[in-house]
Amino acid sequence: MKTVVFDLDGTLADTSGDLIAAANACFRDMGAGDLLDPATDAGTALRGGRAMLRLGMIRMGRAEDDPLIDTYYSDLLSHYARDIDTHTRLYDGAMAAVAELKTRGYIVAICTNKPEGLARELLTRLGVLDSFAALLGADTLSVRKPDPEHLYETARRAGGDPALCVLVGDSDTDRNTSRAAGVPSILVTFGPSGDDMAALAPEALLHSYGDLPDLVEQMLGKV
Repeated sequence: MKTVVFDLDGTLADTSGDLIAAANACFRDMGAGDLLDPATDAGTALRGGRAMLRLGMIRMGRAEDDPLIDTYYSDLLSHYARDIDTHTRLYDGAMAAVAELKTRGYIVAICTNKPEGLARELLTRLGVLDSFAALLGADTLSVRKPDPEHLYETARRAGGDPALCVLVGDSDTDRNTSRAAGVPSILVTFGPSGDDMAALAPEALLHSYGDLPDLVEQMLGKV
């Protein structure tokens, strides 16, 4: 069956506020205070914990490969797990689009580079975990995006055909994953890095979730 596979952070939900709060908690533990700004550093937040710690190290005048990044990464995840849904919100229309895709006969699943346990906890708190046929995180397999096997296995576990899927994402990682997998990608323009998506030359840009079901049909055809 045909499958629509979603990224999570920056695609289905804006998780940047809670991620930045977790990183700033680490910087306070270091005695540096809050180094990241939720308004201007959201794009970095959606690239993951190490990206945020790396940016903080640079702002502290330390090397971007400082060993403190590895030292504090697990602390960041702990801070994040405690307050995972304080600021996070699903993008407008995201779940309505998911429901419409399912009505039209498509399988929907999530392939994220967030650790699987955290992804499941977040989606559970948001009340939408059961809307997806499969969820694979960064640590579910021995590989993760942009390795195409991460996407392929997500489609398989959802009950779909890996060759008949489309990846909805918000980053160069998602674009590179779809290219490596030989499947189309749709990149959202309403996330923190939305202005950069056109340069990645995806098969389509998504400006509103209300447009997604028709875009998917254009790419995959009606089920």
